[in-house]
Amino acid sequence: MADASYPAELLYHPEHDWARVDPAHPDTAVFGITWYAQDALGEVVFFDPPEVGSTVTAGESYAEVESVKAVSDVVAPLTGEIIEVNLGLGDAPEAINNDPYGDGWMVKVRLSDSSETDGLMDSAAYEGTLS
Repeated sequence: MADASYPAELLYHPEHDWARVDPAHPDTAVFGITWYAQDALGEVVFFDPPEVGSTVTAGESYAEVESVKAVSDVVAPLTGEIIEVNLGLGDAPEAINNDPYGDGWMVKVRLSDSSETDGLMDSAAYEGTLS
């Protein structure tokens, strides 16, 4: 399992989800769950992804993650259209535990409104919500 971390280049949603917006492509973002979320879930055994082309809405569920403890909704930190799904999680869902910010990414999204990022937290603010 990965060590606790909250990378500074990511934006965080209060429901323990993150978004990585590439400055070179500010209209797209990669989503995943935070170290805190995967730690609370325990060993992830299944990821039920959305379909490419489907729309996700900030603050609403777009996928499910099943662990040995529970089935949990994954909440979209931003609104947009799914343009890629991490198919590798089908064979290796444990990547969510082992590398939540790298190989454990979940979806790539074409953002509908990049100004929504203003409503997300930086790493320091997010970590402040965990104590």
